[in-house]
Amino acid sequence: MIKSQNYILDFSNVYMDERLNEAIEQAEYLTAEQPISKYSTKEQLIPKYSTKEQLMPKYSTTEQTSDNHDNLDMNECKQNVDEQNEPITIIDCSDIQGCDLYCTTEAENEIIKRTGQYGISGIHFIDSGNYHYISKINTDRIDYDFSLVLYDHHTDMQKPMLEGMTSCGDWAGQVLEQNKNLIQLILVGPTEEDIKNIDLKNKDKLITFSQEELRNNCGREKLEKIKKDVPFYISIDKDILDKHYIETNWSQGHMSLSMLEHLLEFFLKDKKIIGIDICGECQIDLPFPKYIEAEEKNSKTNEELFEYIEKYIK
Repeated sequence: MIKSQNYILDFSNVYMDERLNEAIEQAEYLTAEQPISKYSTKEQLIPKYSTKEQLMPKYSTTEQTSDNHDNLDMNECKQNVDEQNEPITIIDCSDIQGCDLYCTTEAENEIIKRTGQYGISGIHFIDSGNYHYISKINTDRIDYDFSLVLYDHHTDMQKPMLEGMTSCGDWAGQVLEQNKNLIQLILVGPTEEDIKNIDLKNKDKLITFSQEELRNNCGREKLEKIKKDVPFYISIDKDILDKHYIETNWSQGHMSLSMLEHLLEFFLKDKKIIGIDICGECQIDLPFPKYIEAEEKNSKTNEELFEYIEKYIK
């Protein structure tokens, strides 16, 4: 049975507090930038991450590991959560080979297997931008007309470097050229220069709002070109945001979180939304103090985005 479900795909253990605990144990070797003696206890060092459930406060999590993904019964999920909040399931994908940046056929099949029972409705956190191609996997499951709304500092429409494999840099271009159910692709956030370099088929389906247009409050006339009689799938790469709000492992834009929420509202407030995915977690091999700071910043932004979106799609 397909169950619509909010979930987290964890490929790099960026959402897991075990890595933070291990880092603390080795802190004397990793904290050249900031003396560990500043902190007297683990809880003072990472107050928001003392338990896995606190990675996203207010929302219970049920971890699905690679050993039990075929047998997970969603009816047995933890119920220690406010009734108004849906649980968020963590799906451990860290053992999947051939999925970082580029996705092999074998890796794609395994990802589909682990996520299939949840459907594509709900809010899905899909790790760093290295795994943004998950949006293509999800939209390939849509068997009716739809439009894709992509918020991203990059176009993700590069020419493939490896034929026959989807990557985080070309997945959106593949959706534009290959998905027969796609009506429009609304791209929000790349630079004008990057948008000019898009050279793909079906560009008549593409509507763009560049970083420069957004900054100068231009391009409003393009809103009239958006076909509103089809449902929308929304994909958000947090690299569109300024570093004040997020630390990603890719170059970033300069958008504020409130501006992103304002742009999201156009679709969320009265359009039919199929599902939403969010990527752009931080680089996990940062020096220890910087990693903790980045995780706290990212967690706060994740929580705010989740709560903002959830108001509209409940």
